Amino acid sequence: MTARSAQHVLVHGATFAAVDAAGDITGVRGSSPDGLFVHDARHLSRWQLTVDGRVPEVLVPSRGGDTLRAVLTPRGGRTDPPPYTVFREQAVVDGVFVETLRITSNRPAPLSVRVGLTVDADFTDQFELRSDFRTYSKTGAVRGRKVLDEGGLEFTYRRGDWSSATSVTARPAPEAVEETGTGARRLVWTLEPQPQGSAEVSLRVLARPHGLPEQRTAPHSPAEAARQLADEAAAFAADSVETALTAGRPELGAACTRGLADLASLQVPARGPDGEEVRVPAAGAPWFQALLGRDALLTSLFLLPYRAAPAAATLAALAATQATEKTEGLVAQPGKIVHEVRHGELAHFGQVPFGRYYGSVDATPLFLVLLGAYTERTGDPALARRLEKHARAAVGWMLDHGGLTSRGYLVYRADEGGLANQNWKDSPGAICSADGSRPSGPVMAAGAQGYAYDALRRTSHLARAVWGDEVYADLLEQTALDLRDRFQRDFWMRDRAFPALALDGEGHQVDALASDAGHLLWSGLLDKEYGEAVGRRLLEPDFFSGWGVRTLAAGQPAYHPLSYHRGSVWPHDNALIALGLARYGLHDEASRIARALTEAASADGHRLPEVLAGYSREEYPSPVPYPHACTRESRSAAAPLALLTAVGAG
Repeated sequence: MTARSAQHVLVHGATFAAVDAAGDITGVRGSSPDGLFVHDARHLSRWQLTVDGRVPEVLVPSRGGDTLRAVLTPRGGRTDPPPYTVFREQAVVDGVFVETLRITSNRPAPLSVRVGLTVDADFTDQFELRSDFRTYSKTGAVRGRKVLDEGGLEFTYRRGDWSSATSVTARPAPEAVEETGTGARRLVWTLEPQPQGSAEVSLRVLARPHGLPEQRTAPHSPAEAARQLADEAAAFAADSVETALTAGRPELGAACTRGLADLASLQVPARGPDGEEVRVPAAGAPWFQALLGRDALLTSLFLLPYRAAPAAATLAALAATQATEKTEGLVAQPGKIVHEVRHGELAHFGQVPFGRYYGSVDATPLFLVLLGAYTERTGDPALARRLEKHARAAVGWMLDHGGLTSRGYLVYRADEGGLANQNWKDSPGAICSADGSRPSGPVMAAGAQGYAYDALRRTSHLARAVWGDEVYADLLEQTALDLRDRFQRDFWMRDRAFPALALDGEGHQVDALASDAGHLLWSGLLDKEYGEAVGRRLLEPDFFSGWGVRTLAAGQPAYHPLSYHRGSVWPHDNALIALGLARYGLHDEASRIARALTEAASADGHRLPEVLAGYSREEYPSPVPYPHACTRESRSAAAPLALLTAVGAG
């Protein structure tokens, strides 16, 4: 990747823009596609600037927070300095991309420059852009382009009952709209800044995704967008930031503040059980700017001690999408909580299963964990009463289809059309033995059993305290105790004094040493003696990189520091581990993880990435990024708040 092609991302709601160092969009595909994306479709695939027919050079690459700013110049030299400088500023709000383009003259004489902006919208679904070598038939698809009366452009796309559009307008209006021979159009202006003065063009792109109304009010400039985003961030964090900043841990407080600001921009619209609109945490940009059940639940749990509203919204949205019948292709079963909700064209036509996809073994127990934790934290039983039938259905799924009654554990099976692994480590090969071999048949992942235990206990409390059902409460409490005893018998590897990562279909231990054991501390599934042994083991050098606990301990044949789930370091994974360590009284160990992650965040403007490479701090003194990580990720953004709780400020 060249310096110019290095990507920079703007995010707000269900919208994100990925541009290069100059602020351009080139229409690339693969692991890092660029463009303006709204509801899983690319609404801008070309946005390329020329001045006097040439591509300007990057003097200062795109940088910033809620707005991106770049400085460009024509090619020049020591004896021939550039006659002008281009200042470019860009921002997004939900469904809108805005840019201010300012040409500043560097000479005392009159100046005339011809500005061209090549624009296109291909409306490609995000799933088409991935490097998975799949192709999707789109019979009958029609794209259109027309010049608007006010001098802008409109791009349209239709396929059957599916339609989308993108409009581009400018102030001043372009003097010409040229064809390029590729389907793209070029907007052209002649600008004449005064000697050592400036001339500007303001551009606004409005996306109209399928099924959503047109934006009635939208900013016209990055400055307007920045004010709107700042107001939203301040409102989102109003009751949270002060707690974080007064914790006596300034670096952790800064990471909390950065995370809350990112979370404000990651909220996407959803509907509750009665059709009410709510906003919930999206999983992350660029690939997962959508509702993912597990991600939204964990993010809301991390935020809960400081801000309860995201938890209430997430619970409502997931109750509304809870499965009510069995659907094979979607891995749906009655009572199951959704894994992923998509709004793109391919999901609409059933060409990918992710419109509503239920391939998660752990979202359902986490739904119950959050409902119980929310009720306990707020002291308000109203939501638990409203969602009683949904909670009982979720318990029913765990006992029936989930496998607790028939197999003794929550079980998943590889889904050929979707996810092979359906716990949080959901990449192929993530659940493995120490030698890297994969289990066959049904899989019983350790972490999910901890969530189930916690879910049963919390729902037992709701049944007793809120629903007035003592019999049901006793049943769930006994089921939880039986699960705990059974787990410690079947999963505990006596020769290693550590729990197995999973059991295979025959009940054999999948013996990789993995970070999932820390989730068992968070859930309280292990006896005190076992829990303390596991907690201390996770801080030994093969697990602890200096930046956090690795997903898989180094030294095992399956370990790889640049693997997505077999040796990398995940902030949200470590946040759960830190909370678990604190639960078992291992406060020094929890503080060590919090300090390591805080220092990792400090290396990148106090922002925690989705995932880091597993290289040790001794090998390389700075955090090594994982090459395909989300640029913004809700669980990582909320992780500093969980760390704050773990070290005693919650």
